[in-house]
Amino acid sequence: MISVDRVDHLVLTVADVDRALEFYTQILGMTPVTFPDDRRAVSFGRQTIKLHAASELVEPTAMHPVPGSANLCFITGNALSEVQEHLRANDVRIEEGPVSRTGAEGPITSLYLRDPDGNLIEIARYDDAPEAEPALEAQ
Repeated sequence: MISVDRVDHLVLTVADVDRALEFYTQILGMTPVTFPDDRRAVSFGRQTIKLHAASELVEPTAMHPVPGSANLCFITGNALSEVQEHLRANDVRIEEGPVSRTGAEGPITSLYLRDPDGNLIEIARYDDAPEAEPALEAQ
């Protein structure tokens, strides 16, 4: 029997890597990454999302890679009201939420939105998570 520890990276097939990169960095606060051969990705925590253009797939790949076929859930330490304000300020439509759901480690409250390719993105916060410390303002 093998044992899997964690997810290292995911690959999203996207129509436009630049547009996807902008969304994941500007809207979701992820960090841009460039790999050899100008392959691009975003990272957060200990994970990476590699962004592969549908017109230039990297082999091996999924059997039917198409933009907009993913459903991803990201956990935030921010209050969901802050997330809602940020999304609205950036003209990102909230599809649904806040709604109660179940995450890998227990009850979560979620907001749903879509990335530029139509992938369903869930931003969630564990219901028993402590409030994040407010950011210190520059003086």
